[in-house]
Amino acid sequence: MSETPKFEVIDRRKLKKQEEEQSEQSTTVESAPQPAAPAEQAAPSAGPHLVVNESRPEPVQQPVQQQAQQQAQQPPVEAQKEPGMPPAPTAEESHEQRTAYDASAQRLEDILRAQNPGMGKQPAISFEHLVQQFYVSAMIQMGAGAQEGQRPQIDILGARNTIDLLGVLAEKTKGNLTEAEDRTLQSVLFEVRMAFLDLTSMINMQSVTPPPPPPPGKR
Repeated sequence: MSETPKFEVIDRRKLKKQEEEQSEQSTTVESAPQPAAPAEQAAPSAGPHLVVNESRPEPVQQPVQQQAQQQAQQPPVEAQKEPGMPPAPTAEESHEQRTAYDASAQRLEDILRAQNPGMGKQPAISFEHLVQQFYVSAMIQMGAGAQEGQRPQIDILGARNTIDLLGVLAEKTKGNLTEAEDRTLQSVLFEVRMAFLDLTSMINMQSVTPPPPPPPGKR
């Protein structure tokens, strides 16, 4: 009689659990951190680094005379703050422009004298001409020079501006004029101011005085 074969039952769950434990152990060993390399063998970092107590060269002190020259060459603070202001012309540029202007003015005068033989040479412009120009402008703005029978046209605000310009001219040229130039300027300024006072007095009287009543109507 043959023997009956024996079967052995194996629990697969235990085997699977053992395999998982072995896998976790191998993973832990592989992921263990490696010892760091010595500091001496580390390559220097290419990024920025902080330098402590680094010796710095002391600034070279310039002589006082050289510093004064550099400060004199720098433009004033007011000129630097002005926005949109073009740089001032150099002395050479101003001289070239003045020479070209004088030559052009002389050619123009030669043409006019050739067309008008009786015309003499024009006098040079002086300070008295400038003052006289302001005087004429102010008087015309206050109604002078109107033709007979026509109502004068008065620009009282323009006259005030012209008189104020004469005052600025007198203030800025104080101490830099000859006796004759100063006397001319002060006389003209006195005359235009008096004319302005007379004109404004008339304007004030007309604005305060009520208009006359209308004539009585006929019955």
